[in-house]
Amino acid sequence: MAVHARGQAGGIGGVEGAQHFGGFCRGVHHPIINHMAAETTLAQAQTLTGAPTRWWTKLSDGRLRCDVCPRECKMREGQRGLCFVRGAADDGVVLTTYGRSSGFCVDPIEKKPLNHFLPGTPVLSFGTAGCNLACDFCQNWGISKSREMDSVASTGRPEVIMRAAKQLGCRSIAFTYNDPVVFLEYAMDIAKVCRAEGIKAVAVTAGYMNAGPREEFYRHIDAANIDLKAFTEGFYRDITKGQLEPVKETLIYLKRETKVWFEITTLLIPGLNDSDAEIISLSEWIVDALGPDIPLHFSAFKPDFRMKDRPATPPETLFRARRLARAAGVRHVYVGNIHAPSRASTWCHACGGSLIKRDWYDILEWRLGPDGGCPDCGTPLPGVFEEKPGTWGRKRQSVRLAP
Repeated sequence: MAVHARGQAGGIGGVEGAQHFGGFCRGVHHPIINHMAAETTLAQAQTLTGAPTRWWTKLSDGRLRCDVCPRECKMREGQRGLCFVRGAADDGVVLTTYGRSSGFCVDPIEKKPLNHFLPGTPVLSFGTAGCNLACDFCQNWGISKSREMDSVASTGRPEVIMRAAKQLGCRSIAFTYNDPVVFLEYAMDIAKVCRAEGIKAVAVTAGYMNAGPREEFYRHIDAANIDLKAFTEGFYRDITKGQLEPVKETLIYLKRETKVWFEITTLLIPGLNDSDAEIISLSEWIVDALGPDIPLHFSAFKPDFRMKDRPATPPETLFRARRLARAAGVRHVYVGNIHAPSRASTWCHACGGSLIKRDWYDILEWRLGPDGGCPDCGTPLPGVFEEKPGTWGRKRQSVRLAP
């Protein structure tokens, strides 16, 4: 898809005061999310401006249905979908955050997390605002649940972002902090200009999207980390206000229909998705449906947003999950959000030899051969590697883009 002829959005439509509708706060003060229905509408229409989009359908009753994700929000003129950034305007659905960002930062690629994609290299990370899920435990709720203009005050045309990544020596750009599914037109336009300059595009996403948009989006993506939040429909329904099956469909699509390198992350929350049975079920499905070589990351939960009553994930829970996943046949399993160097390092699944030793995001030892294989037994390591790793380390550098 070409850069939209109408250019960037003039800004997020202003909202004076706030109304609460079906538990969904529509306003400019703090976000409040109690329950979000699959079909979301507004109590009161607004004047919206933004970049035109293509994944929508006009219904017989005059409403517009957004077709990007399984929610399929139905909106009348001036109404927004659940994600808050896609809305009905000028007899079409517009993206109100095109050309706007919640901030830019250069991160280590391992922070996404991606351990088998250009290790050690810097990635220019950014997001916008809004999300099409409503996770009670959201770790980035200040951005993903934001309804405030100030949260997306930074401007960033695709060409400007590409030039910044190039000048900063970044091998890739990452759409992260909030889910790029809700701003896929903006993300695709950025990915296209970056690809032309040899800069890779990375998506950090929950994978909750419909088939048509999914196919178009991933044509422009080189690597992804898919957040598989749990492995029961009950968790997705009650905790994320979404569904598990569309996420599984995204993972299967990526494996069978694309060349996108992807890894999977599951945040383990005590008492909700950390049982032996669920971890084994998730791991066995990965092996059966995707193969044993897809890296799996188990991350520690920290109380936040609307789930402050739960304790943080004990390290032993992550270690147990790693043991169970490896026993189920997943070859490369990592733990995150805790300091555990040996369990964040990469080992040859065939002989057990050390391949990439890490301490947090620092690479301490690199033993991959020129062909990306184990130097001891020759077994290839799946992923995207170069002869030498990057040297970015654990640095995190905030960036302010010039217009």
